[in-house]
Amino acid sequence: MQEKPKLKHNKKRNTAFLYEALVRELTKATVEKNENVKKHLVSIIKEFFSSGKPLARELDVYRSLYESKNLEKDYAKAIIDESKRVYLSFSQNDIFNEQSRLISKVNKTVGKSAFQTFMPNYKNLATISQIFDLDVPLKTRIILEKTLLEYLVSPNPESSNLQTIDNLVFKTFINKFNEKYGDSLLEEQKTLLTNYILAQDGVDLEFKIYLNEEVGRLKNIIILSNAIKNSDNGPLVSQIFESLKERKIDNKYLEDILYLQVLAKEIENGKN
Repeated sequence: MQEKPKLKHNKKRNTAFLYEALVRELTKATVEKNENVKKHLVSIIKEFFSSGKPLARELDVYRSLYESKNLEKDYAKAIIDESKRVYLSFSQNDIFNEQSRLISKVNKTVGKSAFQTFMPNYKNLATISQIFDLDVPLKTRIILEKTLLEYLVSPNPESSNLQTIDNLVFKTFINKFNEKYGDSLLEEQKTLLTNYILAQDGVDLEFKIYLNEEVGRLKNIIILSNAIKNSDNGPLVSQIFESLKERKIDNKYLEDILYLQVLAKEIENGKN
């Protein structure tokens, strides 16, 4: 069996890591109602990750890889090849300078601890970064690319929790979000949190459209699932969705959507 290469990886020069760390710190600040930290983080995310910015474009390439799973092998290889091509078209000087400015602002306003957050997918982020790095030996990059390809074609982990779906409905709504899910955000949760917080200068029309689509997606998954339809808690879940139509969009509303996203993911995984 081929031994995987051991390389030193500078996480602060990994744009995907920087973004994920900021989103996690933003989630923590929102849950803990730390308005000062939240304000700084929102400002930094807007400044560096708005559409068209160098780090935002680089992040899009990273996400095309680390947010993908269960792909056909040929398709996965094509994504890797195209991602490398696009990445190499970027100005590395611009990216380096923007990363330096971002790191400096975070250190001064939020603190260096923001970069010490636990990252469950850190190994994948490091692998992708090294595949893009031409200073990494060619042989090593080929080995890392093979590792990434294996990840992209591997199936999503199956869930065995549908047998206890009744308890899950209540657990999901009772447990505190930051205690149970703070270190393992789903991709859809990160998208929701980022869109919500960036729109908090005034909940704008674009966010409302996104939220309406997300609630519709969750409703289709949860309400139509046999696990819920055959459950005594089916009417309760239906009432929750109905209440969302009339409620104000605030932190409590956001938490309920986050919990519903966990439930929907459990149901989807149970079908695999």
